[in-house]
Amino acid sequence: MSTELQAVKALPLAVPGDNLDAYIRAVSEVPVLDAEQERALAERLYFNEDIDAARGLVLAHLRFVVHIARSYSGYGLPLADLIQEGNVGLMKAVRRFDPNVGVRLVSFAVHWIKAEIHEFVIRNWRIVKVATTKAQRKLFFNLRGQKKRLARLSVEEAQRVADDLGVKLKDVQEMEGRLAAYDASFDGPTTEDDEDRAIVSPAQYLQSEGDDPADILAEEDWNEQGARALAVALKDLDERSRDILQRRWLADDKATLQELADEYGVSAERIRQLENNAIKKLRGAMVADTAA
Repeated sequence: MSTELQAVKALPLAVPGDNLDAYIRAVSEVPVLDAEQERALAERLYFNEDIDAARGLVLAHLRFVVHIARSYSGYGLPLADLIQEGNVGLMKAVRRFDPNVGVRLVSFAVHWIKAEIHEFVIRNWRIVKVATTKAQRKLFFNLRGQKKRLARLSVEEAQRVADDLGVKLKDVQEMEGRLAAYDASFDGPTTEDDEDRAIVSPAQYLQSEGDDPADILAEEDWNEQGARALAVALKDLDERSRDILQRRWLADDKATLQELADEYGVSAERIRQLENNAIKKLRGAMVADTAA
């Protein structure tokens, strides 16, 4: 078992319980370490893998995690969950902290704490992810901070944000659109008894009875089979009958009975008779083919 997992098992305060206020009061009562105390614990952990030293370092900095987590309360996520994720980041930082670098743990841990909270926010703020790449995540949190002060960014304001973050203007505008969007349940219940004000879920109006996969497959199979039978049946006709059917029914620019009559030197009535006989032959051949 890794030291981080051992530390988690040894830290009842690392996970906020049902009473968040009691948890915050408890971590606030843990004494703050001075520089010498912190270095002594860090050296015990770094050189000797001392689990008790790791526990002491984590406990002394849980109040700091609460402080950071509160700054992310505007995303509508439970504070207890934000704290828990931040505590995971804190324990990762403690595990990697090198006392020989000469910086305080709090300065080193802030990156790890925020990184875990950022990942949690991105995963849970929306059903559909609004940021997947590192650049998009940076833009998400920076633009989110701007939106606290601005109703909607003008082109000039969006351009300034783009310049500050080193991204394109269209990226800022696209992310602003994602922030303004909202999640809607596909098959959720109607929210109002009044039909005039009812909010109907998409499942109620997007459903199509003709979109059943089995029906679609059956129709495609039937059409494909019919096309094959038609091609075979046409080959069995004499050349004149086949030409009459193709030009009367299958061509884009369909010929009239009189046009074909003039071409073949017969009456229009004779062309109609040839056409009807050919259709009967086709129908009989296709029925026999599909029944086979």
